[in-house]
Amino acid sequence: MKKILLVDDEQSIVTLLEFNLQKAGFAVIKAGDGPTAVKMAEAENPDLIILDIMLPGMDGMEVCKTLRMEKMNTPILMLTAKDEEFDKILGLELGADDYMTKPFSPREVVARVKAILRRSGHQEQESGAGQQEQTITIGKLVIYPEKYEVFFDGKRLELTPKEFELLQYMASHPGRVMTRDQLLNAVWNYDFVGDSRIVDVHISHLREKIEEDTRQPKYIKTVRGLGYKLEG
Repeated sequence: MKKILLVDDEQSIVTLLEFNLQKAGFAVIKAGDGPTAVKMAEAENPDLIILDIMLPGMDGMEVCKTLRMEKMNTPILMLTAKDEEFDKILGLELGADDYMTKPFSPREVVARVKAILRRSGHQEQESGAGQQEQTITIGKLVIYPEKYEVFFDGKRLELTPKEFELLQYMASHPGRVMTRDQLLNAVWNYDFVGDSRIVDVHISHLREKIEEDTRQPKYIKTVRGLGYKLEG
């Protein structure tokens, strides 16, 4: 049973989401403020964190930043009551995997949670099946899909689940130009209502980790007017 850490200080939302997540077969643990959320994430090792931005003690942005600085790569679904584009993009830049804007339907949240967990669950099944390990090598970049590990120039990279999935997908199609919408459909596996900036944010993160010069990238290249491609 997958464990979800639900972090929100609005009791009505907590009650609603807890009921629907449990109904969908998830175990739910809860925190009502930022500091408690950090402690529970460290102690309970949840499979996914649903994290509200507006929290007492420490806001969701700071919680996300703290967990990522501690090398915790648990998927994070961020909730926000704000419509400002800045908040959404900032959350992604700090390491969140996805966001949803209130108000939302509980079914939509459950569907989003399942979509985020689907790939990591698939990876666990693959590695547990005893199949021969495969690698993807492009230049100094070595990807171990079944281990969810990436090495660059011999050093292991710390990637969030979505960063890994994006890099693996592009590396599986070396030299192929992919539009932002293609990457959204392939990696996020649902409609982002055309919000392709989420791809740009993750591409920027990956470049910071694998490019010696992000202004003149060698691996992840922008194809003006089209999208991105990965080559060695």
